[in-house]
Amino acid sequence: MKSLHRDDLFGWSLFDESRNIDFHSVLWRRADGNVAIDPLPLSPHDAQHLDSLGGVRHIVVTNSDHLRAAQELKQRYEADLCGPAAEQTSFGSSCDRWLADGDTVVPGLVAYFLDGSKTPGELCLVLDGTTLITGDLIRAQRGGALNLLPDAKLADPVAARRSVRGLARRISVQCVLVGDGWHVFQDGQRALEALVAGFPDDS
Repeated sequence: MKSLHRDDLFGWSLFDESRNIDFHSVLWRRADGNVAIDPLPLSPHDAQHLDSLGGVRHIVVTNSDHLRAAQELKQRYEADLCGPAAEQTSFGSSCDRWLADGDTVVPGLVAYFLDGSKTPGELCLVLDGTTLITGDLIRAQRGGALNLLPDAKLADPVAARRSVRGLARRISVQCVLVGDGWHVFQDGQRALEALVAGFPDDS
């Protein structure tokens, strides 16, 4: 796994040739049990690294399309699996806990609901008030700039933009770790606000 912008954050990735972007997973190493977010399958090297970091106690899946290897990690480490509360009937897996807007996953990690994405209950997460971790809706096709999923893939583009606009008002972060594309390690709030500023006046 790769080291991210904090000593306690790590990531592993998979390049998607059809979209020409990386898919990402995040691990937060913490004394009371590590948290894995949207975990991809692990290479033997990454699995060994994860073992050396203490494995996983909690798994958070931001949306049903990001189940990825969550069940495998849950079984391997006997971890708790958390998913979006709004997707309980369509998630495709049982969860130990369903997360709603404003819920604290573990101390320091808060879930926020995003409306209008391609799944009905997508979540993003904010770590220690400084790092936004996203699933599908907010991504970065190009380095240094955020974008949304194309309208054609969204259940409700207007609701999605309204939701992201509201998120930008609720948080103030330094960096954005995206599920798909390029992470924004500096000026994350500025990148989020630039994304919102480019929205049409419908949200």
